[in-house]
Amino acid sequence: MNERIGGGSLRTFSAIRFRKTIFTRLVVTYVLVILPIILLGFYLYQWSYENASQDISRATNMQLSHYFDELEREVEWMGLQQFDILEDEILNKLAVTWSSMDPPEQRERLNYVAQRLTSFKNSSAYIKDIYVHIRTMNKTVSASNAVTAFDSERFSRFDAASIRREHRLIRWGDTLHLSAAKFSGRRGELPLFIVQIELDPERLRSSLQQVHLYPESGSFLMSERSGFVLSSDPDSATIIQSYLSERKSYRELTALLDMDGVLYQVDQVYSEPLEMTIATYLPEETVRLPLSKFYNWAWIFAIASLMAIILISYSTYKFIHKPLFLLVQGFKRMEGGALNIPIKHEQQDEFGYLYHRFNHMLKKLQSLIDQDFKQKMMMQRAELKQLQSQINPHFLYNSFFILNSLAKTGDVERIEEFTDMLGEYFRFITRNGEDHVPLAEEVRHSRMYTEIQKLRFSRRITVQFDELPESMHRIRVPRLIIQPIIENAYEHSLEKMLDEGRLRVTFEEAADAVCVIIENNGEPISEEALEDLRYRLHHPSESYEMTGIMNIHRRLILTYGEASGLQLSRSELGGLKVVIRIGWEEARDVSSVDRG
Repeated sequence: MNERIGGGSLRTFSAIRFRKTIFTRLVVTYVLVILPIILLGFYLYQWSYENASQDISRATNMQLSHYFDELEREVEWMGLQQFDILEDEILNKLAVTWSSMDPPEQRERLNYVAQRLTSFKNSSAYIKDIYVHIRTMNKTVSASNAVTAFDSERFSRFDAASIRREHRLIRWGDTLHLSAAKFSGRRGELPLFIVQIELDPERLRSSLQQVHLYPESGSFLMSERSGFVLSSDPDSATIIQSYLSERKSYRELTALLDMDGVLYQVDQVYSEPLEMTIATYLPEETVRLPLSKFYNWAWIFAIASLMAIILISYSTYKFIHKPLFLLVQGFKRMEGGALNIPIKHEQQDEFGYLYHRFNHMLKKLQSLIDQDFKQKMMMQRAELKQLQSQINPHFLYNSFFILNSLAKTGDVERIEEFTDMLGEYFRFITRNGEDHVPLAEEVRHSRMYTEIQKLRFSRRITVQFDELPESMHRIRVPRLIIQPIIENAYEHSLEKMLDEGRLRVTFEEAADAVCVIIENNGEPISEEALEDLRYRLHHPSESYEMTGIMNIHRRLILTYGEASGLQLSRSELGGLKVVIRIGWEEARDVSSVDRG
Protein backbone atom coordinates (compact mmCIF):
# COMPACT_ATOMS: atom_id res chain seq x y z
CA MET A 1 0.00 0.00 0.00
CA ASN A 2 2.83 2.42 0.83
CA GLU A 3 4.51 1.94 -2.52
CA ARG A 4 1.27 2.49 -4.38
CA ILE A 5 0.57 5.74 -2.55
CA GLY A 6 4.16 6.82 -2.94
CA GLY A 7 3.93 6.36 -6.71
CA GLY A 8 0.80 8.49 -6.78
CA SER A 9 2.62 11.25 -4.91
CA LEU A 10 5.46 11.17 -7.42
CA ARG A 11 2.98 11.51 -10.25
CA THR A 12 1.41 14.42 -8.40
CA PHE A 13 4.83 15.99 -7.95
CA SER A 14 5.70 15.54 -11.61
CA ALA A 15 2.60 17.54 -12.46
CA ILE A 16 4.04 20.64 -10.78
CA ARG A 17 4.69 23.24 -13.43
CA PHE A 18 8.37 23.57 -14.24
CA ARG A 19 8.12 27.35 -14.30
CA LYS A 20 7.34 27.36 -10.59
CA THR A 21 10.56 25.62 -9.55
CA ILE A 22 13.43 27.42 -7.82
CA PHE A 23 15.73 26.38 -10.67
CA THR A 24 13.56 28.14 -13.26
CA ARG A 25 13.33 31.25 -11.12
CA LEU A 26 17.11 31.34 -10.63
CA VAL A 27 17.73 30.96 -14.38
CA VAL A 28 15.23 33.75 -15.07
CA THR A 29 17.05 35.87 -12.48
CA TYR A 30 20.39 35.22 -14.19
CA VAL A 31 18.90 36.19 -17.55
CA LEU A 32 17.28 39.31 -16.10
CA VAL A 33 20.64 40.36 -14.64
CA ILE A 34 22.78 39.61 -17.73
CA LEU A 35 20.33 40.59 -20.47
CA PRO A 36 20.21 44.33 -19.59
CA ILE A 37 24.02 44.41 -19.65
CA ILE A 38 24.06 42.77 -23.09
CA LEU A 39 21.34 45.11 -24.35
CA LEU A 40 23.25 48.05 -22.90
CA GLY A 41 26.35 46.97 -24.84
CA PHE A 42 24.41 46.81 -28.11
CA TYR A 43 22.73 50.10 -27.29
CA LEU A 44 26.13 51.71 -26.73
CA TYR A 45 27.29 50.26 -30.04
CA GLN A 46 24.23 51.62 -31.86
CA TRP A 47 24.59 54.96 -30.07
CA SER A 48 28.26 55.14 -31.04
CA TYR A 49 27.40 54.25 -34.62
CA GLU A 50 24.71 56.93 -34.81
CA ASN A 51 27.03 59.51 -33.30
CA ALA A 52 29.83 58.53 -35.65
CA SER A 53 27.40 58.70 -38.56
CA GLN A 54 26.17 62.10 -37.43
CA ASP A 55 29.74 63.36 -36.96
CA ILE A 56 30.67 62.17 -40.43
CA SER A 57 27.53 63.78 -41.85
CA ARG A 58 28.24 67.07 -40.09
CA ALA A 59 31.85 67.08 -41.28
CA THR A 60 30.80 66.11 -44.80
CA ASN A 61 28.07 68.73 -44.96
CA MET A 62 30.50 71.36 -43.76
CA GLN A 63 32.96 70.22 -46.43
CA LEU A 64 30.28 70.33 -49.10
CA SER A 65 29.05 73.73 -47.97
CA HIS A 66 32.62 75.02 -48.07
CA TYR A 67 33.00 73.54 -51.54
CA PHE A 68 29.86 75.30 -52.76
CA ASP A 69 30.95 78.56 -51.12
CA GLU A 70 34.20 78.42 -53.04
CA LEU A 71 32.49 77.43 -56.28
CA GLU A 72 29.90 80.18 -55.88
CA ARG A 73 32.67 82.74 -55.36
CA GLU A 74 34.46 81.48 -58.46
CA VAL A 75 31.29 81.64 -60.56
CA GLU A 76 30.45 85.05 -59.15
CA TRP A 77 33.95 86.30 -59.99
CA MET A 78 33.66 84.81 -63.49
CA GLY A 79 30.37 86.60 -63.94
CA LEU A 80 31.93 89.92 -62.95
CA GLN A 81 34.86 89.41 -65.28
CA GLN A 82 32.49 88.34 -68.02
CA PHE A 83 30.48 91.54 -67.55
CA ASP A 84 33.70 93.54 -67.54
CA ILE A 85 34.68 92.00 -70.88
CA LEU A 86 31.18 92.57 -72.16
CA GLU A 87 31.57 96.30 -71.42
CA ASP A 88 35.14 96.53 -72.68
CA GLU A 89 35.39 99.69 -74.81
CA ILE A 90 37.93 98.29 -77.28
CA LEU A 91 35.88 95.11 -77.80
CA ASN A 92 32.68 97.07 -78.33
CA LYS A 93 34.42 99.48 -80.76
CA LEU A 94 35.93 96.49 -82.57
CA ALA A 95 32.49 94.88 -82.97
CA VAL A 96 30.90 98.10 -84.21
CA THR A 97 33.67 99.60 -86.41
CA TRP A 98 35.41 96.44 -87.64
CA SER A 99 34.73 97.15 -91.30
CA SER A 100 36.13 100.69 -91.10
CA MET A 101 39.45 99.67 -89.51
CA ASP A 102 42.60 99.08 -91.40
CA PRO A 103 44.29 95.67 -91.08
CA PRO A 104 47.02 96.75 -88.57
CA GLU A 105 44.41 98.20 -86.26
CA GLN A 106 42.25 95.11 -86.62
CA ARG A 107 45.16 92.85 -85.67
CA GLU A 108 46.11 95.09 -82.76
CA ARG A 109 42.57 95.09 -81.39
CA LEU A 110 42.17 91.32 -81.88
CA ASN A 111 45.48 90.68 -80.11
CA TYR A 112 44.26 92.83 -77.22
CA VAL A 113 41.04 90.84 -76.93
CA ALA A 114 42.90 87.53 -77.13
CA GLN A 115 45.39 88.61 -74.44
CA ARG A 116 42.62 89.71 -72.15
CA LEU A 117 40.78 86.44 -72.60
CA THR A 118 44.02 84.55 -71.88
CA SER A 119 44.63 86.62 -68.77
CA PHE A 120 41.06 85.92 -67.66
CA LYS A 121 41.42 82.18 -68.29
CA ASN A 122 44.63 81.98 -66.30
CA SER A 123 43.02 83.68 -63.31
CA SER A 124 40.81 80.68 -62.53
CA ALA A 125 41.60 76.98 -62.55
CA TYR A 126 37.94 76.15 -63.26
CA ILE A 127 37.98 77.81 -66.72
CA LYS A 128 38.79 75.58 -69.66
CA ASP A 129 38.39 78.28 -72.32
CA ILE A 130 36.79 81.67 -72.97
CA TYR A 131 35.11 82.56 -76.27
CA VAL A 132 33.93 85.83 -77.76
CA HIS A 133 31.68 85.21 -80.74
CA ILE A 134 31.58 88.50 -82.72
CA ARG A 135 28.79 88.38 -85.28
CA THR A 136 29.63 91.67 -86.95
CA MET A 137 33.21 90.53 -87.61
CA ASN A 138 32.19 86.96 -88.46
CA LYS A 139 34.96 85.77 -86.14
CA THR A 140 35.40 83.93 -82.84
CA VAL A 141 38.19 84.83 -80.45
CA SER A 142 39.20 82.36 -77.69
CA ALA A 143 41.92 82.20 -75.06
CA SER A 144 43.17 78.88 -76.38
CA ASN A 145 42.83 79.24 -80.16
CA ALA A 146 43.11 83.02 -80.58
CA VAL A 147 41.15 84.14 -83.68
CA THR A 148 39.14 81.54 -85.62
CA ALA A 149 36.25 81.54 -88.00
CA PHE A 150 32.91 82.51 -86.52
CA ASP A 151 31.36 79.59 -84.58
CA SER A 152 27.75 80.01 -85.56
CA GLU A 153 26.65 76.88 -83.68
CA ARG A 154 27.92 78.12 -80.34
CA PHE A 155 26.62 81.61 -81.09
CA SER A 156 23.13 80.24 -81.80
CA ARG A 157 23.14 78.00 -78.72
CA PHE A 158 24.21 80.64 -76.22
CA ASP A 159 22.23 83.38 -77.90
CA ALA A 160 19.11 81.23 -77.36
CA ALA A 161 20.17 80.63 -73.78
CA SER A 162 20.53 84.34 -73.20
CA ILE A 163 17.16 85.05 -74.72
CA ARG A 164 15.45 82.36 -72.60
CA ARG A 165 17.43 83.46 -69.55
CA GLU A 166 18.28 79.91 -68.69
CA HIS A 167 19.99 78.77 -65.55
CA ARG A 168 23.11 80.69 -64.72
CA LEU A 169 25.25 77.66 -65.53
CA ILE A 170 24.26 76.38 -68.95
CA ARG A 171 24.73 72.78 -69.95
CA TRP A 172 26.04 72.06 -73.41
CA GLY A 173 27.01 68.50 -74.00
CA ASP A 174 28.94 67.29 -70.95
CA THR A 175 30.21 70.71 -69.92
CA LEU A 176 28.94 73.76 -68.10
CA HIS A 177 29.13 77.29 -69.51
CA LEU A 178 28.54 80.90 -68.57
CA SER A 179 27.09 83.12 -71.28
CA ALA A 180 26.54 86.86 -71.69
CA ALA A 181 25.45 88.77 -74.80
CA LYS A 182 26.01 92.34 -75.91
CA PHE A 183 23.09 93.87 -77.80
CA SER A 184 23.15 96.92 -80.06
CA GLY A 185 19.94 98.26 -78.55
CA ARG A 186 17.88 97.81 -81.70
CA ARG A 187 14.70 95.79 -81.17
CA GLY A 188 14.79 92.28 -82.63
CA GLU A 189 18.46 92.48 -83.67
CA LEU A 190 20.88 89.69 -82.80
CA PRO A 191 23.62 90.39 -80.23
CA LEU A 192 26.78 92.11 -81.45
CA PHE A 193 28.83 89.46 -79.67
CA ILE A 194 28.51 86.78 -77.01
CA VAL A 195 31.04 86.05 -74.27
CA GLN A 196 31.09 82.30 -73.46
CA ILE A 197 33.04 80.80 -70.55
CA GLU A 198 33.53 77.03 -70.68
CA LEU A 199 34.20 75.40 -67.30
CA ASP A 200 36.78 72.64 -67.08
CA PRO A 201 35.00 69.31 -66.18
CA GLU A 202 38.25 67.62 -65.21
CA ARG A 203 39.08 70.40 -62.80
CA LEU A 204 35.58 70.14 -61.34
CA ARG A 205 35.98 66.37 -61.04
CA SER A 206 39.32 66.86 -59.32
CA SER A 207 37.79 69.37 -56.93
CA LEU A 208 35.02 66.88 -56.09
CA GLN A 209 37.63 64.42 -54.89
CA GLN A 210 38.85 66.97 -52.38
CA VAL A 211 35.60 66.72 -50.40
CA HIS A 212 36.08 63.00 -49.74
CA LEU A 213 36.73 62.21 -46.08
CA TYR A 214 37.42 58.53 -46.81
CA PRO A 215 39.05 56.75 -49.74
CA GLU A 216 35.84 54.73 -50.14
CA SER A 217 33.78 57.92 -50.59
CA GLY A 218 32.41 59.14 -53.89
CA SER A 219 30.74 62.39 -54.89
CA PHE A 220 28.86 63.94 -57.77
CA LEU A 221 27.67 67.37 -58.85
CA MET A 222 24.30 67.65 -60.50
CA SER A 223 21.78 70.12 -61.80
CA GLU A 224 18.24 68.82 -61.90
CA ARG A 225 17.09 71.63 -64.14
CA SER A 226 19.62 71.00 -66.93
CA GLY A 227 20.23 67.31 -66.23
CA PHE A 228 23.96 67.83 -65.82
CA VAL A 229 25.76 65.25 -63.72
CA LEU A 230 29.47 65.13 -62.99
CA SER A 231 30.89 62.32 -60.84
CA SER A 232 34.24 61.99 -59.12
CA ASP A 233 34.24 58.30 -60.02
CA PRO A 234 33.40 57.28 -63.60
CA ASP A 235 32.17 53.89 -62.29
CA SER A 236 29.50 55.38 -60.05
CA ALA A 237 26.80 55.65 -62.71
CA THR A 238 24.66 52.94 -61.06
CA ILE A 239 24.79 54.64 -57.67
CA ILE A 240 23.89 57.99 -59.22
CA GLN A 241 20.98 56.40 -61.07
CA SER A 242 19.65 54.86 -57.81
CA TYR A 243 20.08 58.20 -56.09
CA LEU A 244 18.15 60.01 -58.80
CA SER A 245 15.34 57.47 -58.74
CA GLU A 246 14.90 57.68 -54.97
CA ARG A 247 15.91 61.28 -54.34
CA LYS A 248 12.33 62.50 -54.14
CA SER A 249 11.94 60.66 -50.87
CA TYR A 250 14.96 62.39 -49.36
CA ARG A 251 13.91 65.33 -47.26
CA GLU A 252 16.92 65.39 -44.97
CA LEU A 253 20.53 66.25 -45.62
CA THR A 254 21.53 62.68 -44.76
CA ALA A 255 19.87 59.48 -45.96
CA LEU A 256 20.59 55.82 -46.56
CA LEU A 257 20.61 54.43 -50.08
CA ASP A 258 20.13 50.70 -50.63
CA MET A 259 22.06 49.62 -53.71
CA ASP A 260 21.82 45.88 -54.45
CA GLY A 261 21.79 45.07 -50.76
CA VAL A 262 24.65 47.44 -49.94
CA LEU A 263 23.76 50.47 -47.81
CA TYR A 264 25.34 53.82 -48.59
CA GLN A 265 25.21 56.89 -46.41
CA VAL A 266 24.41 59.85 -48.67
CA ASP A 267 24.99 63.48 -47.62
CA GLN A 268 23.83 66.29 -49.88
CA VAL A 269 23.93 70.10 -49.97
CA TYR A 270 21.95 72.33 -52.32
CA SER A 271 23.14 75.71 -53.65
CA GLU A 272 20.37 78.12 -54.54
CA PRO A 273 22.62 80.58 -56.45
CA LEU A 274 23.96 77.79 -58.65
CA GLU A 275 20.74 75.71 -58.52
CA MET A 276 22.91 72.67 -58.14
CA THR A 277 23.29 69.82 -55.68
CA ILE A 278 26.48 68.18 -54.53
CA ALA A 279 26.25 64.79 -52.84
CA THR A 280 28.73 62.34 -51.37
CA TYR A 281 28.16 58.68 -50.74
CA LEU A 282 29.98 56.41 -48.32
CA PRO A 283 29.43 52.68 -47.67
CA GLU A 284 27.84 52.14 -44.29
CA GLU A 285 30.48 49.53 -43.52
CA THR A 286 33.07 52.30 -43.61
CA VAL A 287 31.10 54.22 -41.02
CA ARG A 288 30.97 51.12 -38.82
CA LEU A 289 34.62 50.24 -39.41
CA PRO A 290 35.99 52.26 -36.45
CA LEU A 291 33.46 50.43 -34.28
CA SER A 292 34.25 46.98 -35.63
CA LYS A 293 36.44 46.06 -32.67
CA PHE A 294 33.78 47.30 -30.28
CA TYR A 295 31.19 45.30 -32.25
CA ASN A 296 33.31 42.14 -32.12
CA TRP A 297 33.94 42.58 -28.41
CA ALA A 298 30.23 43.17 -27.87
CA TRP A 299 29.47 39.83 -29.50
CA ILE A 300 32.22 38.15 -27.51
CA PHE A 301 30.76 39.65 -24.35
CA ALA A 302 27.24 38.52 -25.31
CA ILE A 303 28.37 34.97 -26.10
CA ALA A 304 30.47 34.85 -22.92
CA SER A 305 27.48 36.07 -20.92
CA LEU A 306 25.23 33.42 -22.42
CA MET A 307 27.87 30.77 -21.73
CA ALA A 308 28.07 32.06 -18.16
CA ILE A 309 24.28 31.78 -17.85
CA ILE A 310 24.41 28.20 -19.18
CA LEU A 311 27.29 27.30 -16.85
CA ILE A 312 25.63 28.89 -13.82
CA SER A 313 22.30 27.28 -14.75
CA TYR A 314 23.95 23.86 -15.07
CA SER A 315 25.75 24.33 -11.76
CA THR A 316 22.51 25.45 -10.13
CA TYR A 317 20.72 22.44 -11.58
CA LYS A 318 23.42 19.99 -10.49
CA PHE A 319 24.26 21.35 -7.05
CA ILE A 320 20.94 22.89 -5.96
CA HIS A 321 17.94 21.91 -8.09
CA LYS A 322 18.67 18.19 -8.44
CA PRO A 323 19.50 17.60 -4.74
CA LEU A 324 16.49 19.71 -3.76
CA PHE A 325 14.32 17.76 -6.20
CA LEU A 326 15.42 14.48 -4.58
CA LEU A 327 14.55 15.88 -1.16
CA VAL A 328 11.11 17.04 -2.37
CA GLN A 329 10.54 13.59 -3.91
CA GLY A 330 11.39 12.02 -0.57
CA PHE A 331 8.89 14.25 1.24
CA LYS A 332 6.22 13.48 -1.37
CA ARG A 333 6.78 9.74 -0.91
CA MET A 334 6.66 10.21 2.84
CA GLU A 335 3.36 12.14 2.55
CA GLY A 336 1.99 9.25 0.51
CA GLY A 337 2.96 6.80 3.21
CA ALA A 338 6.13 5.31 1.66
CA LEU A 339 8.41 5.31 4.70
CA ASN A 340 10.68 2.50 3.54
CA ILE A 341 12.42 4.34 0.66
CA PRO A 342 15.40 6.39 1.96
CA ILE A 343 17.34 8.87 -0.18
CA LYS A 344 20.53 7.27 -1.50
CA HIS A 345 23.40 9.73 -1.74
CA GLU A 346 27.14 10.19 -1.43
CA GLN A 347 27.18 13.93 -0.87
CA GLN A 348 29.13 15.52 1.96
CA ASP A 349 27.68 19.02 1.68
CA GLU A 350 24.65 20.62 3.32
CA PHE A 351 22.30 18.48 1.24
CA GLY A 352 24.13 15.38 2.43
CA TYR A 353 23.39 16.40 6.00
CA LEU A 354 19.72 17.01 5.12
CA TYR A 355 19.51 13.59 3.38
CA HIS A 356 21.05 11.88 6.42
CA ARG A 357 18.62 13.55 8.81
CA PHE A 358 15.71 12.82 6.46
CA ASN A 359 16.57 9.11 6.36
CA HIS A 360 16.91 9.11 10.14
CA MET A 361 13.49 10.78 10.39
CA LEU A 362 11.99 8.09 8.12
CA LYS A 363 13.28 5.34 10.41
CA LYS A 364 11.93 7.14 13.46
CA LEU A 365 8.53 7.69 11.82
CA GLN A 366 8.40 4.06 10.69
CA SER A 367 9.12 2.94 14.21
CA LEU A 368 6.49 5.26 15.70
CA ILE A 369 3.88 4.29 13.11
CA ASP A 370 4.55 0.59 13.61
CA GLN A 371 4.18 1.07 17.34
CA ASP A 372 0.97 3.09 16.90
CA PHE A 373 -0.40 0.60 14.34
CA LYS A 374 0.24 -2.31 16.66
CA GLN A 375 -1.46 -0.44 19.47
CA LYS A 376 -4.49 0.23 17.26
CA MET A 377 -4.63 -3.42 16.17
CA MET A 378 -4.43 -4.55 19.77
CA MET A 379 -7.17 -2.05 20.62
CA GLN A 380 -9.37 -3.32 17.79
CA ARG A 381 -8.90 -6.90 18.87
CA ALA A 382 -9.62 -5.99 22.47
CA GLU A 383 -12.79 -4.18 21.37
CA LEU A 384 -13.76 -7.14 19.22
CA LYS A 385 -13.21 -9.46 22.16
CA GLN A 386 -15.33 -7.16 24.26
CA LEU A 387 -18.08 -7.24 21.65
CA GLN A 388 -17.80 -11.01 21.35
CA SER A 389 -18.05 -11.34 25.13
CA GLN A 390 -21.26 -9.35 25.13
CA ILE A 391 -23.42 -12.28 24.10
CA ASN A 392 -26.91 -11.21 24.94
CA PRO A 393 -28.19 -13.65 27.61
CA HIS A 394 -31.70 -12.57 26.72
CA PHE A 395 -31.11 -13.75 23.14
CA LEU A 396 -29.62 -17.02 24.43
CA TYR A 397 -32.56 -17.56 26.76
CA ASN A 398 -35.05 -16.87 23.99
CA SER A 399 -33.20 -19.24 21.68
CA PHE A 400 -33.53 -22.11 24.20
CA PHE A 401 -37.17 -21.18 24.70
CA ILE A 402 -37.75 -21.54 20.97
CA LEU A 403 -35.99 -24.92 20.98
CA ASN A 404 -38.17 -26.05 23.82
CA SER A 405 -41.29 -24.99 21.96
CA LEU A 406 -40.18 -26.78 18.80
CA ALA A 407 -39.32 -29.91 20.78
CA LYS A 408 -42.80 -29.98 22.33
CA THR A 409 -44.37 -29.80 18.89
CA GLY A 410 -42.03 -32.52 17.59
CA ASP A 411 -40.96 -30.41 14.61
CA VAL A 412 -37.62 -32.18 14.15
CA GLU A 413 -36.90 -30.59 10.76
CA ARG A 414 -37.24 -27.05 12.10
CA ILE A 415 -35.25 -28.00 15.20
CA GLU A 416 -32.44 -29.19 12.94
CA GLU A 417 -32.60 -25.99 10.85
CA PHE A 418 -32.72 -23.80 13.94
CA THR A 419 -29.80 -25.49 15.65
CA ASP A 420 -27.73 -25.18 12.45
CA MET A 421 -28.46 -21.47 12.37
CA LEU A 422 -27.54 -21.09 16.05
CA GLY A 423 -24.31 -23.00 15.47
CA GLU A 424 -23.30 -20.80 12.52
CA TYR A 425 -24.29 -17.72 14.50
CA PHE A 426 -22.16 -18.55 17.54
CA ARG A 427 -19.28 -19.84 15.40
CA PHE A 428 -19.07 -16.49 13.54
CA ILE A 429 -19.15 -14.30 16.66
CA THR A 430 -16.66 -16.40 18.65
CA ARG A 431 -13.99 -17.26 16.07
CA ASN A 432 -10.62 -15.57 16.50
CA GLY A 433 -8.89 -16.27 13.18
CA GLU A 434 -9.51 -13.07 11.24
CA ASP A 435 -10.16 -9.49 12.26
CA HIS A 436 -11.60 -8.60 8.81
CA VAL A 437 -14.00 -10.59 6.65
CA PRO A 438 -15.63 -9.98 3.25
CA LEU A 439 -18.75 -7.86 3.51
CA ALA A 440 -20.71 -10.74 1.97
CA GLU A 441 -19.93 -12.94 5.03
CA GLU A 442 -20.85 -10.14 7.44
CA VAL A 443 -24.17 -9.66 5.61
CA ARG A 444 -24.86 -13.42 5.59
CA HIS A 445 -24.31 -13.58 9.36
CA SER A 446 -26.64 -10.63 9.92
CA ARG A 447 -29.28 -12.15 7.65
CA MET A 448 -29.05 -15.37 9.65
CA TYR A 449 -29.65 -13.41 12.85
CA THR A 450 -32.85 -11.94 11.39
CA GLU A 451 -33.97 -15.42 10.32
CA ILE A 452 -33.55 -16.63 13.92
CA GLN A 453 -35.58 -13.67 15.15
CA LYS A 454 -38.32 -14.44 12.64
CA LEU A 455 -39.03 -17.64 14.55
CA ARG A 456 -39.89 -15.49 17.57
CA PHE A 457 -41.58 -12.52 15.90
CA SER A 458 -42.82 -13.83 12.58
CA ARG A 459 -46.27 -12.33 13.13
CA ARG A 460 -45.19 -9.09 14.85
CA ILE A 461 -42.04 -7.96 12.96
CA THR A 462 -41.54 -7.67 9.19
CA VAL A 463 -37.96 -7.70 7.87
CA GLN A 464 -36.86 -6.25 4.50
CA PHE A 465 -33.28 -7.38 3.90
CA ASP A 466 -32.04 -6.39 0.41
CA GLU A 467 -29.50 -8.38 -1.58
CA LEU A 468 -25.90 -7.17 -1.35
CA PRO A 469 -24.69 -5.74 -4.73
CA GLU A 470 -22.09 -7.92 -6.44
CA SER A 471 -19.53 -5.06 -6.52
CA MET A 472 -19.58 -4.91 -2.69
CA HIS A 473 -19.07 -8.60 -1.96
CA ARG A 474 -15.27 -8.56 -1.57
CA ILE A 475 -14.92 -5.41 0.50
CA ARG A 476 -13.02 -6.31 3.68
CA VAL A 477 -14.74 -5.08 6.84
CA PRO A 478 -14.24 -5.64 10.61
CA ARG A 479 -16.33 -8.50 11.92
CA LEU A 480 -19.60 -7.83 13.75
CA ILE A 481 -20.45 -4.34 12.45
CA ILE A 482 -24.01 -5.05 11.15
CA GLN A 483 -25.56 -7.74 13.41
CA PRO A 484 -25.04 -5.85 16.70
CA ILE A 485 -26.88 -2.83 15.25
CA ILE A 486 -29.79 -5.06 14.13
CA GLU A 487 -29.78 -6.72 17.57
CA ASN A 488 -29.89 -3.29 19.17
CA ALA A 489 -32.96 -2.42 17.04
CA TYR A 490 -34.76 -5.57 18.20
CA GLU A 491 -33.87 -5.15 21.87
CA HIS A 492 -34.58 -1.43 22.30
CA SER A 493 -37.39 -0.82 19.78
CA LEU A 494 -39.04 -3.65 17.92
CA GLU A 495 -39.62 -6.08 20.86
CA LYS A 496 -41.52 -3.40 22.79
CA MET A 497 -43.91 -2.48 19.98
CA LEU A 498 -47.57 -3.41 20.28
CA ASP A 499 -48.19 -2.77 16.60
CA GLU A 500 -46.40 -4.41 13.68
CA GLY A 501 -42.66 -3.65 13.67
CA ARG A 502 -40.59 -3.08 10.56
CA LEU A 503 -36.89 -3.57 10.03
CA ARG A 504 -35.19 -2.57 6.77
CA VAL A 505 -31.60 -3.26 5.68
CA THR A 506 -30.48 -1.70 2.37
CA PHE A 507 -27.21 -0.99 0.53
CA GLU A 508 -26.00 2.03 -1.44
CA GLU A 509 -22.97 2.81 -3.58
CA ALA A 510 -21.71 6.37 -3.99
CA ALA A 511 -18.71 7.82 -5.87
CA ASP A 512 -16.54 7.88 -2.76
CA ALA A 513 -18.15 5.39 -0.34
CA VAL A 514 -20.38 2.36 0.20
CA CYS A 515 -23.15 2.39 2.78
CA VAL A 516 -25.11 -0.21 4.74
CA ILE A 517 -28.39 1.34 5.99
CA ILE A 518 -30.30 -0.17 8.97
CA GLU A 519 -33.57 1.48 10.02
CA ASN A 520 -36.75 0.59 11.90
CA ASN A 521 -40.14 1.99 12.77
CA GLY A 522 -39.70 1.71 16.51
CA GLU A 523 -40.45 4.33 19.09
CA PRO A 524 -39.65 7.81 17.67
CA ILE A 525 -36.39 9.16 19.03
CA SER A 526 -36.23 12.75 20.21
CA GLU A 527 -33.78 15.25 18.74
CA GLU A 528 -32.05 15.60 22.12
CA ALA A 529 -31.54 11.84 22.44
CA LEU A 530 -30.27 11.70 18.87
CA GLU A 531 -27.77 14.51 19.49
CA ASP A 532 -26.62 12.76 22.67
CA LEU A 533 -25.97 9.55 20.75
CA ARG A 534 -24.01 11.45 18.11
CA TYR A 535 -21.95 13.23 20.75
CA ARG A 536 -21.05 9.93 22.43
CA LEU A 537 -20.00 8.43 19.10
CA HIS A 538 -17.55 11.28 18.40
CA HIS A 539 -16.18 11.58 21.96
CA PRO A 540 -15.22 8.06 22.95
CA SER A 541 -12.43 9.28 25.25
CA GLU A 542 -14.94 10.66 27.74
CA SER A 543 -16.19 8.44 30.53
CA TYR A 544 -19.11 6.75 28.79
CA GLU A 545 -19.91 3.07 28.90
CA MET A 546 -18.62 1.42 25.69
CA THR A 547 -21.86 0.28 24.07
CA GLY A 548 -22.07 -1.93 20.97
CA ILE A 549 -22.74 1.01 18.62
CA MET A 550 -19.84 3.04 20.03
CA ASN A 551 -17.60 -0.04 19.73
CA ILE A 552 -18.50 -0.45 16.04
CA HIS A 553 -18.02 3.25 15.28
CA ARG A 554 -14.59 3.21 16.98
CA ARG A 555 -13.42 0.16 15.03
CA LEU A 556 -14.58 1.63 11.72
CA ILE A 557 -12.63 4.86 12.34
CA LEU A 558 -9.52 2.94 13.38
CA THR A 559 -9.75 0.85 10.21
CA TYR A 560 -10.82 3.35 7.55
CA GLY A 561 -10.15 6.79 8.98
CA GLU A 562 -12.27 9.71 10.13
CA ALA A 563 -14.30 9.85 6.89
CA SER A 564 -15.90 6.48 7.73
CA GLY A 565 -17.99 5.32 10.69
CA LEU A 566 -21.61 5.40 11.81
CA GLN A 567 -24.07 8.15 10.95
CA LEU A 568 -27.25 8.44 13.05
CA SER A 569 -30.48 10.10 11.96
CA ARG A 570 -34.27 9.77 12.15
CA SER A 571 -35.66 7.17 9.74
CA GLU A 572 -38.51 7.74 7.32
CA LEU A 573 -40.10 4.69 8.97
CA GLY A 574 -40.28 6.62 12.23
CA GLY A 575 -37.49 5.09 14.32
CA LEU A 576 -33.68 5.26 14.27
CA LYS A 577 -31.63 5.14 11.07
CA VAL A 578 -28.03 3.94 11.28
CA VAL A 579 -25.75 4.29 8.23
CA ILE A 580 -22.49 2.33 8.15
CA ARG A 581 -20.25 4.39 5.85
CA ILE A 582 -17.01 2.96 4.37
CA GLY A 583 -14.82 5.02 2.03
CA TRP A 584 -14.00 3.32 -1.31
CA GLU A 585 -10.29 4.17 -1.31
CA GLU A 586 -9.83 3.19 2.34
CA ALA A 587 -11.69 -0.08 1.74
CA ARG A 588 -9.36 -0.94 -1.19
CA ASP A 589 -6.32 -0.18 0.95
CA VAL A 590 -7.55 -2.44 3.75
CA SER A 591 -8.29 -5.17 1.21
CA SER A 592 -4.80 -4.91 -0.29
CA VAL A 593 -3.20 -5.10 3.19
CA ASP A 594 -5.24 -8.16 4.10
CA ARG A 595 -4.27 -9.87 0.85
CA GLY A 596 -0.62 -8.97 1.46
